[in-house]
Amino acid sequence: MRALTLLGSLLAALLLASAAPASAHAALRGSDPADGAVLKSSPASVTLTFTEAVGLLDDSFRVYDPTNHRVDTSEAGHGPGGSDTARITFPKKLGTGTFTVAWRVVSADSHPVSGALTFSVGKPSATAATVSAGPVENPLTGSLYNIGRYVAYLAMALLTGTVAFLAVCRPPDPAPLRTPVRTAWWALVAATLFLFVLRSPYEEGNSPATAFDLSALARSASGRPGLALLARVALLALAAALHLLLRKRTNRDLPSSPSRPLLAAAAALSVALALTWAAAEHASAGIQVPLAMTSSVLHLLSTALWMGGLAALLITLQCSAAPLPAAVVTRFSRTAFGAVTVLVVTGVYQSWRGLGSWQALTDTSYGRLLLVKLAGVILLLAAASQSRRWTARLAQAPAVPAAERVPLPVGGGPADPPAERQDAPRPDEPPATPDEPGATPDEPGATPNEPGSTPVGRHQAALRRSVLAEVAVGVAVLGITTILTGTLPGRAAAEAAESGTAPATSAGIPAAAVALVPFDVGTPNGHGKVQITLDPGRVGANSVQAVVFGPDGGISAVPELRLSFTLAAQKIGPLPANVTDRGGYWAADSVNLPIAGEWTMSVTVRVSDLDQVTVTKKVRIAA
Repeated sequence: MRALTLLGSLLAALLLASAAPASAHAALRGSDPADGAVLKSSPASVTLTFTEAVGLLDDSFRVYDPTNHRVDTSEAGHGPGGSDTARITFPKKLGTGTFTVAWRVVSADSHPVSGALTFSVGKPSATAATVSAGPVENPLTGSLYNIGRYVAYLAMALLTGTVAFLAVCRPPDPAPLRTPVRTAWWALVAATLFLFVLRSPYEEGNSPATAFDLSALARSASGRPGLALLARVALLALAAALHLLLRKRTNRDLPSSPSRPLLAAAAALSVALALTWAAAEHASAGIQVPLAMTSSVLHLLSTALWMGGLAALLITLQCSAAPLPAAVVTRFSRTAFGAVTVLVVTGVYQSWRGLGSWQALTDTSYGRLLLVKLAGVILLLAAASQSRRWTARLAQAPAVPAAERVPLPVGGGPADPPAERQDAPRPDEPPATPDEPGATPDEPGATPNEPGSTPVGRHQAALRRSVLAEVAVGVAVLGITTILTGTLPGRAAAEAAESGTAPATSAGIPAAAVALVPFDVGTPNGHGKVQITLDPGRVGANSVQAVVFGPDGGISAVPELRLSFTLAAQKIGPLPANVTDRGGYWAADSVNLPIAGEWTMSVTVRVSDLDQVTVTKKVRIAA
């Protein structure tokens, strides 16, 4: 148990040390005016369209004119297109020049997402406004929020799994499991309240010091993620009230044989608790939401039954004074097998829903994290197979009758000789060896009084070690799952690429300029798109990354890609980017673009020895 505590602490420290912001499920699909558009007259409004529903903040939009002064706008609201849009209007006409729009919203899966775009009225300004990044994600707030989510996952698994173990497996002595149940309940309550208090600073990118502001708490209580957290606290309070009522009626913590109404109430509370996660994370957004939420609830409950039940079994094995009846272990083995089956089915579905394509498995952060989780699950299943093997041996091992146990002497002196049995060897006969009939496979020199000397004792000790390995790997898998739920799914990234916009991030206003350039060499399957990213997309040295997508939307390998930049207004260029193949994408570490303005990118794509095409795309480089 000390080793498991240390492992959990290390994973929490890893989450705290991780300063990388979480990527949201939402991605910007398009805008009106479009990014970089030059308009003849002032627009009446700005509308953003996302790949999923988004929530709005008090300061969701900030618009700056060419002189870097903030423009008066209306309050942010949803546009005519519905909850997947965000819109502001201008009370009066804008002047001429380039205007910068900075935005920040909350995606349907509870993660904040932000970005920026520009449009020009009349003609572009000589220089663009220098926009403050505004309230980006605070690293400490984000890390603390991730730790709170991780503790909530662990507590949910331990609470639900332990209660299910008591109800289904019915260990003869439930006393050792009372403390884990209470600890898990208090940990889940504390983690949920902690997440609720941090909700507003997490959404707005503020310091944890602002968490107890009354207006911040009111904002947390008005959004869907905050309401889900409050519902979780209410359900936990209801569970505690039912437990106290049951204890008062029965004068005991838990009945040895729960009634059907009690089991039904516990199951309903568990499903409702799982729904508070599904309603505020990836399952609540994207495609097939009802099916996805059902799958998410089943996945979380199956995880809790397996992992929490393993922890309960480990504690029972460790704390029981007498050998645990084989029936208890067998019941849990059957329950765990059913839970694992549900986990596999729901896990495959959720992976398909999040990835969208096989290429995303290796080409996106979400896919690579999923591979790491898959490796952890394989280790977990390997440990589980060992546990099932020892469970089968424990169930088949004959128990030693009490009459055949030799009592140990109380005073430490020699014990009285046991009564002679019919099958006892005579003094003149040599002792039986393991090869002779009737010999037991005990360890050399072991007596029936020594711990682990009987088959039951040895099998139970081996089972305890195997279960400990399962729990340790499971704690690590839950940590990976916590990070995975805050990572941009591959399907959302593909949707953003298809629409020609970069996936939005939760790290504040993105500095990179992203362009999607279609090409067609005129041969079958000789068309696709090139996604080009310039970082930071401003005057000076820029890194360049280019990814080629084939006709099926997946990443495609091409034998050659060339890229150059020209600023015709200043008669500069073409400046070659000298991109090189980096294994799946093309990149150049430094391309110097000396003057702000609208540059022309020339992209040459060669798909075979004879077929190539050159296409151009405008890109705006800020000052």
